[in-house]
Amino acid sequence: MSATPATVDPHVPPPPVETHRVRSADGTWLHAEVFGPDGAPTVVLAHGWTCAVPFWAPVIHRLAADLRVVAYDQRGHGGSDRPTGAAGFSTAKLADDLEAVLGALLPAGERAVLAGHSMGGMTVMAAADRPQVIARTGGAVLISTGPSDLLAELRVVPDAVRPVRLRRLLHRLILESRLPLGPVNAVSRALLKYATMGPGTPADQVEACARVVHGCPTGTRYGWSQVLRTVELNAALGALAVPTAVVVGTHDRLTPPVHARRILAALPSPQGLLELPGVGHMAPVERPAEVAGEIRRIVNLVSAEQRSDVG
Repeated sequence: MSATPATVDPHVPPPPVETHRVRSADGTWLHAEVFGPDGAPTVVLAHGWTCAVPFWAPVIHRLAADLRVVAYDQRGHGGSDRPTGAAGFSTAKLADDLEAVLGALLPAGERAVLAGHSMGGMTVMAAADRPQVIARTGGAVLISTGPSDLLAELRVVPDAVRPVRLRRLLHRLILESRLPLGPVNAVSRALLKYATMGPGTPADQVEACARVVHGCPTGTRYGWSQVLRTVELNAALGALAVPTAVVVGTHDRLTPPVHARRILAALPSPQGLLELPGVGHMAPVERPAEVAGEIRRIVNLVSAEQRSDVG
């Protein structure tokens, strides 16, 4: 159930069994896809900055045989509407969107396991104190993410650049660039690999991430950079009371392991920290078997708790 057949391209999602347009609180329409069998436990996947549903393809392949998987495009990404102004970019809007997806696509009375990568993890944190999200959430997996101080902890600029203020300035310039990424080529692939993936990442994984990231509109990339620069979700972690696991790569330059350890220490119901050696920021693509396994572990834990409650 957890392996991807050799004849299947792991970086292309399987055909969805359903596609949906979900309307968020402010009228923004979100694109969502559903994979796997009806009646199975539901996993909801929230992707990160500059990504889209296809980013999750290697994980979906490993879950959808026996789990119902809901994956949606964050606002501005993929097939979802783009915000028309700065007011459309905020962690509160991300929480609105997750709440809308859960309300529209989760069967009545069911609690899903939420898995968020990078900005998707921040989405889960931001929505943790909402009654309608609490009622529909059984567990969570936070992958390659951080709750605050992202600029201070970035590791993209080489360590040889030591002055703290200069490092922060350079990181801000990188994060907030308005320049188009342009076509995927050898140079752009090398830069993306250095910034977001582990040094041993195979070429097919780099290519898959490059296709997704370069497909993100420049305006969307910049708009969310303004949110990430000042994101502050430490207080929200205390509201994430469901069993929650944390995953991070040891070579993550964007959200280094220091964030994962802080998150774990603040969670009311921590279920362990999985550190993936040699892995960068794109853990769901770099190590999909381990990420899917951790999601499945939380699904099984939640299912066992629910059976115990019924008994």
